[in-house]
Amino acid sequence: MVHELFEQQVRRQPDAPAVLFEDRCLSYAQLNSQANRLAHRLRQLGVGPEQRVAICLQRSEQLLVALLAVLKAGGAYVPLDPAYPQARLAHMLLDSQPAVVLAQQVTSEHLQDTDAALLLLDDPALQQQLQQLPDQDLPSAALGLTPRNLAYIIYTSGSTGTPKGVHGGARERDEPMDGAGGADLPRPRAVHGRPQRAAAV
Repeated sequence: MVHELFEQQVRRQPDAPAVLFEDRCLSYAQLNSQANRLAHRLRQLGVGPEQRVAICLQRSEQLLVALLAVLKAGGAYVPLDPAYPQARLAHMLLDSQPAVVLAQQVTSEHLQDTDAALLLLDDPALQQQLQQLPDQDLPSAALGLTPRNLAYIIYTSGSTGTPKGVHGGARERDEPMDGAGGADLPRPRAVHGRPQRAAAV
C-alpha cells in the first residue's frame, strides 16, 4: 500500500531530505515520525478503515504529514480547499461525514459547525500532546486494512454545480510524487487541484 512504500523508503534513507517548504526541511525519518504520532491520535479518535478524515490546510509540510497520517491510521482523506466558499465546504462536510477534521487556526475559520472532532495542527497544545504519542509505524494487518479499503473522497463540481464526491478505493501505488525517490504518495495536487510546493524530494 502507498504508505507502506513510503515506510520502506524511510528505512532505506531515513536522513535524506523528504519535504522542502520555504525554509523548512524534514527528513524521511522526521516526516514519518510526525505522521505516525498524528496517526496514533487519529486512531484514538476512532479513525480506521472506511472512516473519513477531512483535511483543510494551507500549503505546508503539514499537508503531507496529514495525508500520510490518515492513510497510516487506515482512514480515507477528504481534501477541502480553504479557498472554497463556506457553503461549498459545508456541503462537502455534510456529505462526507468525516470523523475528524484536520485544519489550522486560519483555515478553521472557513468551516462551519460540524460534529467531527477538530484538530488544529498548528495548536501548540496539540503538538505537545502528539509528542507524548508513539512514533512507530502502525501495522496495516492489525488495523484490518486492505488495498480495497476506501483511501480518499475527491469532490468535483458535478453536472448540476453541486459538489459530488468521487470515492477512491485503490491504496496501491497510483502515480509517483515528483522526485519521491521511490516513496510514492497521493499527489498533493489532488487536495487543492493545482501543483503544490510542499513536495517530497
